[in-house]
Amino acid sequence: MRVIVQRVSSATVVIDGIIHGKIDSGALILVGFCNSDTKEEVNWMCNKLAGLRIFSDNDGKMNLSIHDIRGKILLVSNFTLYGDAQRGFRPSFSNASAPELAKPLYEYMIDKMSILGIIPETGIFGANMQVSLVNDGPVTLFIEK
Repeated sequence: MRVIVQRVSSATVVIDGIIHGKIDSGALILVGFCNSDTKEEVNWMCNKLAGLRIFSDNDGKMNLSIHDIRGKILLVSNFTLYGDAQRGFRPSFSNASAPELAKPLYEYMIDKMSILGIIPETGIFGANMQVSLVNDGPVTLFIEK
């Protein structure tokens, strides 16, 4: 499981010209699943994301979590996080989980984040999405489990 976390002052996902998810201050989280991922990896990642201290305190130090700032998340599925471009010029996605395995994990992740008190805005799994963001900082992290 791989995620890209971007601290944002705003982010939006548009599908077929319609805004499907929109947040102000918080985090845009792109998530990709591999063939071996299970709910165990999702649980670990959700706990990590809920506690991740990437927001600035009054001293300007990254010391606050999404809960601390009462921020929002925009959670977007992105199988291309498992793109391998080491050889040739066209990425291989053979390590990305098949949609029938990844979609339930994505839906489970949405539910798990909600249980942790962070109700995410989302894209639509498998849709062609246009994601816009204003990266705050910029702060961007890559996390893998």
